[in-house]
Amino acid sequence: MKEQIKTLLNVDGRVQEGNREGIERQHRLKKLTARERIAILLDENSFMEMDKFMGRANLELGESIREESADSVITGYGTIDGRLVYVYAQDFTVDSGGMGERHSNKILKIQQMALKMGAPIIGIMDSNGGRVEDGLDTLSAYGKLMYQSSISSGIIPQISIVLGPCGGTAAYGPALSDFVFMVDESSHLFLNSPQGQVFGEDKEEIGVLGSAIANGEGSGVAHFIDSSEEESIKRVRELLSYLPSNHLENVPRYEPRDDINRVEDRLNEIIPEDYHVFYDIRDIIKMISDEGKFFEISSRFAKNMVIGYMRLNGSTIGVVANQPNVLDGSLDIDSSNKAAGFIKICDSFNIPILNLVDTQGFVMDRDEEYKGVLKHGARMIYAYSNATVPKITLILRRAYGNGYMAMCPRELGADQVFALPIASISIMNPVGAASIIYRDEIGNSMNPISTRQEKASEYKNTIANPYVAARAGYIDDIVIPSQLRPRLIYSFDMLSTKVEDRPYRKHGNLSI
Repeated sequence: MKEQIKTLLNVDGRVQEGNREGIERQHRLKKLTARERIAILLDENSFMEMDKFMGRANLELGESIREESADSVITGYGTIDGRLVYVYAQDFTVDSGGMGERHSNKILKIQQMALKMGAPIIGIMDSNGGRVEDGLDTLSAYGKLMYQSSISSGIIPQISIVLGPCGGTAAYGPALSDFVFMVDESSHLFLNSPQGQVFGEDKEEIGVLGSAIANGEGSGVAHFIDSSEEESIKRVRELLSYLPSNHLENVPRYEPRDDINRVEDRLNEIIPEDYHVFYDIRDIIKMISDEGKFFEISSRFAKNMVIGYMRLNGSTIGVVANQPNVLDGSLDIDSSNKAAGFIKICDSFNIPILNLVDTQGFVMDRDEEYKGVLKHGARMIYAYSNATVPKITLILRRAYGNGYMAMCPRELGADQVFALPIASISIMNPVGAASIIYRDEIGNSMNPISTRQEKASEYKNTIANPYVAARAGYIDDIVIPSQLRPRLIYSFDMLSTKVEDRPYRKHGNLSI
């Protein structure tokens, strides 16, 4: 037995040591190795590796097994803040992280275990793609991974960290994830690339194809873009602090260090009554939240919509908010999709939703209409209507027409609807409404512009004011801004035992 143990330790040591030449090349590229990345991600000494001796398939007769390879992917489990997570990290130091049948089988096993145990799965992508020599075995492997990811969706959190190239069929993996992290300069995520494109030490000119900026600002595929691998990996740890481990658990709760009854007097002044004066909605969110913290998601994409997580009295709350200082808070295709996807994730993982409304409606744009803004706006309505978690809607300033309908009024299932005293709530903005109702009077006026503005003010004060909505039961209360934090905390606490069922069905049919 002593000899066998010695052999085991020798082989294990070579696996742990890895490919020295490849590691040096990785470091020259200012990139971490797969094992270094896992060490930063997980709690110290918590990683338990699986299938470390699984070798590459289809070896030629007489070819020796490369013991240092672990088949170019490291898989296993460990803890983050004491909570179980599963992780796999592609190893670019061996065969450029190429994916073959056994490589993918290692990942598949981890995916299946994460689902069985109800724990998050985190994938670290850094690979030049599938091994062409493995033929259809590689393509079949991709399919199995995509299938498993689809089955796990909404049951466990799935997070992808792209820290190198991830292209072709492999790019569907991050696209099927709940959250995607990328790093400036070194991350590339794309479906199609120039023929023969290879990523490595000799960097070829590829423009913006698949870059972090292209995915974070252009397509919205990437939710987070960081300047370094360490920063990105640490942000994954922070994200998980807001999420439960699976769809059957409630959100994590931390002992609050902020006063439940804190009154924030600045809120009485920060929102301008003049609709032509803008403000940053993130200031409002931070004044309400525990210790002024807000974990924003997709901050570079569709900036007219702000989404993310905050805590109220120690518990996670998802925030969906119009951003008045971008496009005047108006909605469009990108912001609708951004919000709809986030609402579905919150609902999947039992995270209550706070909606902050200050919008004129949807942008009036010919191209948006041609591209289907109607369908994409309907995605928000569909997501809100199907969400059964507690939902509170707060009208800060403007809530008009189709924009208000998309931002979760009572009719879409809001459990509580509040408004500030300066709120204006109507089927359309007061200027437009006055132009219709008082068309003849305005047209016959000696000063049509002044008359239109006068009638708009009259409409706003008599029809669109929050007291009219409150009398009709469309809103539950008109709240003093400085008292928003305690009011929201007590309301979400009241809603914490909410149970709401939907009729049984296989799935809804709204196309994406």
